[in-house]
Amino acid sequence: MNKVKVGIVGLGRIGTVHLKNLSNQIDNIEVIAVVTPSEEAQQYAKEMLIPIVSDKFEVIANNDEIDAVFICSPSPTHAAYIIQATQAGKAVFCEKPLDLSIEKIEEILAEVNKSKQPLMVAFNQRFDPNFSKIKETIEEGRLGKLRMVKITSRDPTPPPAHYVKSSGGLFLDMTIHDFDMARFIVGSEVKEVYAKGHCLIDPAIGEAGDIDTGVVVLTFENNVTAIIENSREACYGYDQRLEVFGDKGMAQANHKQKDQVQILDTQGVHSARPLDFFMDRYFDSYLHEANAFIEALLQNKEMPVKGEDGLKATKIALAANLSMKENRPVLLSEI
Repeated sequence: MNKVKVGIVGLGRIGTVHLKNLSNQIDNIEVIAVVTPSEEAQQYAKEMLIPIVSDKFEVIANNDEIDAVFICSPSPTHAAYIIQATQAGKAVFCEKPLDLSIEKIEEILAEVNKSKQPLMVAFNQRFDPNFSKIKETIEEGRLGKLRMVKITSRDPTPPPAHYVKSSGGLFLDMTIHDFDMARFIVGSEVKEVYAKGHCLIDPAIGEAGDIDTGVVVLTFENNVTAIIENSREACYGYDQRLEVFGDKGMAQANHKQKDQVQILDTQGVHSARPLDFFMDRYFDSYLHEANAFIEALLQNKEMPVKGEDGLKATKIALAANLSMKENRPVLLSEI
């Protein structure tokens, strides 16, 4: 395969980012089809000179030219599109989650394995340059034997309550990225989950059956502990931090700011706020993850984030929900 021909399903915020990156930033690729129900998004795809624009997935599934599908549609549609695409002989790049149900994810993975088509789950934070550097530092042995990981993830503003109802909740929608990051950084599997959470920000989120503030403690099989704390609102901006502590040292990646200028005066030291939105904070990671998927296809390599990674992160999220509900530590073997 010298060039990868791609179809994209869904042209919302994430789909548009991938379309721009695939069309303008990555070599050896051609986007030849976009499927979206939005007339406005269809018009945008036409302006981007995409040859095939439709609201029917069949234009991708039945097109023998297309090698791979980027699934960026709403979460409830992912399972059906993955199965259709792999049965049609297409490699799949899918935004998280694969599904909110363990049984459905296992069905997806069974179909993917039967088709022998590659599947990559879009846990984009693995491809953030700063987080990637910490992972490399660990693999080089510079931190020694790991002891503890701390992850902070705070959104600038909460989502609307109607989004919460279909998202699966804080742990399945937001913290799932942190669960995957913890597994990625520690390099071991989670054996126990203990979670606490409350609705402290928006009563409508509580009425929708969710929380907006939570803390999760993960215990890994190698006895490393990861502490994850989330909030749906931080008045100062989008706060994303990672700290890894080992017997030989500690590594930190702090939130990105709008600029790196510091002003020192009689009132103190002043600097810019963190970035406002995940699309800005993880701009580089979206490009890097798409490029990693295309490189794996061209070089016939194993996908850097597999379907099993999506399954494992979902199990941790479900264990966190059970732990919070029953106010006790939950073994992952219970899920």
